[in-house]
Amino acid sequence: MSLQKLIFVGLAASALLNLFSIGLISTPRDATYMFRRPGELVRALLAMNVLMPLFALALNTIFDFTPAVKIALVALSVSPIPPPIPAKGLKSGGKESYVMGLQIAMGVLAIIFVPLAMVAIGHLRHGALQLSIAPVAKVIFISIVIPIMTGIFVRKLAPAFAERVAKPMTSISGLGVVACIVAVWISSAPAMWSLIGNGTVIALTAFVLVGLAVGHFLGGPVPGNRTALAIATSSRHPGVALLLARANFPAEKLVIAAVLLYLLVNALFVILYLLWTKRRQPQPENQVKPSLTNSYIRVE
Repeated sequence: MSLQKLIFVGLAASALLNLFSIGLISTPRDATYMFRRPGELVRALLAMNVLMPLFALALNTIFDFTPAVKIALVALSVSPIPPPIPAKGLKSGGKESYVMGLQIAMGVLAIIFVPLAMVAIGHLRHGALQLSIAPVAKVIFISIVIPIMTGIFVRKLAPAFAERVAKPMTSISGLGVVACIVAVWISSAPAMWSLIGNGTVIALTAFVLVGLAVGHFLGGPVPGNRTALAIATSSRHPGVALLLARANFPAEKLVIAAVLLYLLVNALFVILYLLWTKRRQPQPENQVKPSLTNSYIRVE
């Protein structure tokens, strides 16, 4: 096994552990949250599955990007939320039920929406873009649904154990994801550098910023949930995107570099967005600490 393949295996394992640890602190009610709130589900679908694919098509129509970048933009725009997103969503202040429900709902519905979106985009672009349900379902279930539901099942059987190990697993998996992503970027640096300077970074930046804005606008009145949807709308599953690219354009080898470059751009702007939202959150009012004289009950 090559070093790059080994890194990708480590990345996949860390992401699965990340979702399993999130499942350990979740319940079946959390997983079905979005399906019990159709209004929030429709807004999420509009943001991720309608507006972003249309924006990707608009970018490709207006600007003359390289084929690899055009393919990457379309594939990313129809892909679901990537595995590490729940942890980001919870840290952003989103309700646990909303974040988990969003991950599950978008993952399950991607099995239907991704092939349909590819067919629709193919018709709009006068080409045959399509992908059967089977490979998409396999990626979604293995990388999203199974680890979350396994974590929820373990919590149901052994709640004390789940609570004890959830936080260490989250920390370990988070460090693993970061380390593997950095290693992938380093190993793929020459291919990514070949895409810089021809409008690729501008296109990926526009995709991420519009995703953050659309999700923020459609996220509803709860600030944390709005932030979670913004991150989810701008962040897409690289595995599904590459699967779509390979199925339709196997000869375009630079798509992998474009997707990796997108991950770098997305990580940068998500961090900046989280800092911005944190600064806008109302600060708790200063509370007057009780003095020593009134901090006890005097006994006469």
